[in-house]
Amino acid sequence: MIARAVAGRVQPPSTILGPGDDAAIVAAADGRIAASTDMLVHGRHFRLDWSSPVQIGRKAIAQNGADIAAMGAQCSGFLVSLGCPADTPVSVIDGINEGMWLEAAAAGSAVVGGDLVQSSDLVISITALGDLQGRAPVLRSGARVGDLIAYAGRLGWSAAGLALLLAGRVRTGHDLVLDAHRVPAPPYRAGVEAAEAGAHSLTDVSDGLCSDLGHIAVASGVGMVIDPERLVVPPELHSAATELGVDPVDWILTGGEDHALVGTFDGLGTIPQGWTVIGRVEDRDGGQARPVTVEGRIGSGRTGWTSFEST
Repeated sequence: MIARAVAGRVQPPSTILGPGDDAAIVAAADGRIAASTDMLVHGRHFRLDWSSPVQIGRKAIAQNGADIAAMGAQCSGFLVSLGCPADTPVSVIDGINEGMWLEAAAAGSAVVGGDLVQSSDLVISITALGDLQGRAPVLRSGARVGDLIAYAGRLGWSAAGLALLLAGRVRTGHDLVLDAHRVPAPPYRAGVEAAEAGAHSLTDVSDGLCSDLGHIAVASGVGMVIDPERLVVPPELHSAATELGVDPVDWILTGGEDHALVGTFDGLGTIPQGWTVIGRVEDRDGGQARPVTVEGRIGSGRTGWTSFEST
């Protein structure tokens, strides 16, 4: 299976030694390596009756590559560990592998190594490596009062797709929204462009816009204010929300797994092309209950995904 996984694959120039030895060798001319790891478990993070193996492979790489982009770095390699039951069809493993290579290429990189083991459940673990290319990493702790909050990528699409799947609406003309849940589309290059533009803080939207902005707010000791008038709801989300009888803005504010990038920029500086301003950074009152507020909205208390929720 490992031989099948790597046969005929092309590595980028940053790979000095790819799969086949005890360890890969990846160039790190910067002298620093951005590294992140994440795990997906069947039944918790993906379902084979909802997504194809190729889509699952792409999603596994995308959510890790987005973390590298959120540091302002360029993806330079992915290490893949796959655990699966012994009776898993070869076609499933081939499809996951194909999806991982496709998405790694979209991120400007490749799979440089990994491991395959027998396990009781289908589990995918990815370690992503990135090159800062001489730039300082963009941290969550850098937001400043007066900054503008902006995002790049899609917001709310994955949550809308999940809501449709949970409601059993899999053949209702919402293919784009459903596919957005199955395969996120992180704006990989936007992270590098944000760093080059001097972004003060940055993160990816994996748990939900309010939740992930909250991480920046807490790390930076500031408050975040979102202007809902700046949140554009595309027609596809309007259509899905109408069918399900919900407010699509809730998906945008609290839905995760789009892996958009969100960060803060100097209010007097230049926002990179492709980024949309949606709010501002303010002083945080020591008694303020919430690090992130949305003008004119009273929240339900939910801000996004929590891994150990019971439902």
